[in-house]
Amino acid sequence: MIAGFFRRAGERRRTIRTLHQRIGEAARRPDLYEALGVPDTVEGRFEALSLHVILVLRRLGHLPPPADDVAQELIDSVFVQLDESLRELGVGDMGVSKRIKKLGASFYARAGAYGTALDEGDMQGLAAALARNVLAKDEADAAQALAAYVAASADALAGQDLDALLTQGPRFAAPAHAPQEA
Repeated sequence: MIAGFFRRAGERRRTIRTLHQRIGEAARRPDLYEALGVPDTVEGRFEALSLHVILVLRRLGHLPPPADDVAQELIDSVFVQLDESLRELGVGDMGVSKRIKKLGASFYARAGAYGTALDEGDMQGLAAALARNVLAKDEADAAQALAAYVAASADALAGQDLDALLTQGPRFAAPAHAPQEA
């Protein structure tokens, strides 16, 4: 699979499109919104997509070439889709450019924060970053549950090599249900 990835541009585009689609499906799972408290809003869906893309990019960053090329093509695919979505929402050319820059900056800031926390095993830091960025509220139980999901997903992805990521799709953890409010 990997050797064929770079032989034909059409096959490569299909592979990246399928990977992007599978990440999008994981980011739209109802239990993320119902059990883990991700807001079911445009912003919440962007955050869920970003979180899952960041997890896959993090895994790709730990794999040998051509994983770096796959990562770049995945990022390109994600931001092309964001550009198209903004245009469909009626945002003009000048507005799209500014919003894409802002989304890109926030995406990379989140990638840094989540990656650092995961690399250091800092579950409190991860929960704080997720509460601030994804949940947009200071709810410790929900943030802890989402952090546990993210860490478990990072562990699940760690067991996949590039070929498995591209052929089987990324493996994410099943979200555990967030604690119920008393």
